[in-house]
Parts: sequence; C-alpha cells; structure tokens
Amino acid sequence: PFDTARTEAEAWLDGHRVESEAQMNAVDSLRKSMREWRIGLEKGQKDATAPLYDAWKREGERWKPTIDDAKMIEGGLVALVDGFKRQLAAEKEAARKAAWEAAEAARKEAEAKAAAADAANLDAQREAMAAREAADLARAQASAAQKDTVKGMRSVTKYEVTDHKALLHWIAKNDRDAITAFVDEYVRKEHKAIANADGLRVWIEKEAF
Repeated sequence: PFDTARTEAEAWLDGHRVESEAQMNAVDSLRKSMREWRIGLEKGQKDATAPLYDAWKREGERWKPTIDDAKMIEGGLVALVDGFKRQLAAEKEAARKAAWEAAEAARKEAEAKAAAADAANLDAQREAMAAREAADLARAQASAAQKDTVKGMRSVTKYEVTDHKALLHWIAKNDRDAITAFVDEYVRKEHKAIANADGLRVWIEKEAF
C-alpha cells in the first residue's frame, strides 16, 4: 500500500534540499506515509518473530535450572580442593626453586673443580668428572621439578585500586583517549542533569523529525 509513496520519496532523495513551503508540505506528507510504512513493518516483524522469541525464552528457562545446578556443583567441587591445591602448588614451587638452586650450585662446583683439576692428577680429573655428572643430574632433576605442576590450577591476574585520584591522573597522562571517550559517553548520558558543569555547553535547538 505504500509503494507509490516510497517511489515518490526515492525521487525526492536526489540530494537537492527543500526550498519552499509547498515542497516542505509535500515532503512532510511523504514522511508521514513512510513512518506508517515503517511502523507497519516493525509490527509485522514483531508478529513474525514473537513466537520464535517466546519459544527461545521457554527453552532457555527449561534448561537454566539444570545448568545452574551443574555450575553450582562444579563450583563446589572446585572450592573443595582449592585450599589443598594452593598449598600443594606452593610446596611444588618451593621444591622447584630449591632444585634449580641446587643445580646452579652443582654447576658452579663442577666448573670450579674442572678449572682446578691437574691434567696429570687422575684422582682430581675423576673428581671433576664426577662433579660434572652430579651437575647434569641436578639439572635433570630441576627440569623434572619444573614440569611437576598441580592440575586444575590457573594464573589469574587480580587488581585493586588503592588511590582513585592518583590512578585517574595516571590515565589522563598516559591514555588521554580513554579519558576523552569516558567523558564523551558520560556527557551523552548525563548532559541534561549536569548542564551547568564546568567545561560543558548544553543548548536546545529545533530540528526536523
């Protein structure tokens, strides 16, 4: 029913602006028709999609309680082992650190004995060789300790704002675009409420709709 008006509206939209009241009235009439067309389309869209959306919601509600229960059980099991895993991970980290320290000490000792060993002294050479073998073994043990981790653990980066003012100044200095984006979005939402704020100009003007 709006095809004629749509075609006429498309003809008007050639880049030339309205220059007379008669043209304005003609365009306003077309605008009214196009608004009715758009509202009818939106109603048709809603009528067509509402059953699908309602079915989607019903399915979501049907599955949600069981999914929530599964999440709760899963979370409970994680909490059940969290303390022990933290303790075990700390113990393994301490063992890993100790193993690498021992490997480093063995390496230095082997190097020192190798440097001091007289080529003509068989016992000294054997002692230096034994020290190298001990250093190699210590390094292998340290490598094994490095791989000995607690399963089901992950590294999580956490944060805490200790001084909002200091952090705000830091962001303003190092990421001015972020501050600008925040201010623009804040003003977009709150410009009526903060119309008299410093650094803000709010005015009213008429425009077509």
